[in-house]
Amino acid sequence: MKLATLADGTRDGRLLLVSRDLTRAVDAADIAPTLQVAIDNWWGVEADLQSRYEALNRNELANTFVFETTKVMAPLPRAWQWLDGSCFLSHGELMQRAFNIDPIEGVEQTPLMYQGAGDDFIGSCQDIPLPSEAHGIDFEGEFAVLVDEVPMGCTAEQALKHIRLVLQVNDVSLRALAPREMRTGFGFVQAKSSSSFAPVAVTPDELGEAWRDARVHLPLNVEWNGEWFGHPHGGAMHFGFHQLIAHAALTRRLSAGTLIGSGTVSNTDRSVGSACIAERRAIEMIAHGAPQTGFMRFGDRIRMEARAGDGSPVFGAIDQRVVQEGTPCA
Repeated sequence: MKLATLADGTRDGRLLLVSRDLTRAVDAADIAPTLQVAIDNWWGVEADLQSRYEALNRNELANTFVFETTKVMAPLPRAWQWLDGSCFLSHGELMQRAFNIDPIEGVEQTPLMYQGAGDDFIGSCQDIPLPSEAHGIDFEGEFAVLVDEVPMGCTAEQALKHIRLVLQVNDVSLRALAPREMRTGFGFVQAKSSSSFAPVAVTPDELGEAWRDARVHLPLNVEWNGEWFGHPHGGAMHFGFHQLIAHAALTRRLSAGTLIGSGTVSNTDRSVGSACIAERRAIEMIAHGAPQTGFMRFGDRIRMEARAGDGSPVFGAIDQRVVQEGTPCA
């Protein structure tokens, strides 16, 4: 299935089913009003959602309409919990070399993960409002999964059955603010603004052979201001999503609607480019002694999209601008 959330003026939007080719949609709010409600009651609503989705793709429904990405929110506009990993080891290795940082002990055995803010996700075509260019505005192309309720102590093998949906993410980062927060050991707050999501969340079966070992085996195509930036492949993820879920659930239960991210998609083959500016800057530092690429400016546009092997759309595209935040709150 492919699911989206219509912007209807409410905080959590209205649940839609979207056709496989992302051209048509149909209201699903009579089955589950929002995606969070659907995840909370997955076993009770999955069959009805699947039946309507199949009818939508067979053109058997009369009440469909054109699917417009400008009219949807993030698939899950706010989440109980947003946990982001760093599972592409080539990304971390580059940062260590560029900044002369000691390697993190056990990084190949234990996933890196931080707890981010899930209360204010941004839609795929919405502007990203930020206060200052001096903060070092960066994009990060990632994949993520949405889980139903996961019990404490869940194993990686058991975790596979809790993955309900797969998503594509732009995890916006403010690089000038990150170093201090990393040194404190308390995690990110200011350095991680609201993340944005591609318009459609998909069940793993929609990925076909591209969903293997709890990884998304697709390239993530990234363009910055209309120019190619990279197309690193998601299959290089060192830990699968099932292992990330087990890591997060070691000492706590994960509520239905928890989102878990892969971290920046990165490959050891540098010819495929990068999915974030920081990685390109690290490559430049290693090669030239100093970075040559600046961070984003207000008005810049970032586009990210993962497509199937036959070129068909999967999640739809993230295509948005960075803009200056308006008048501060009184």
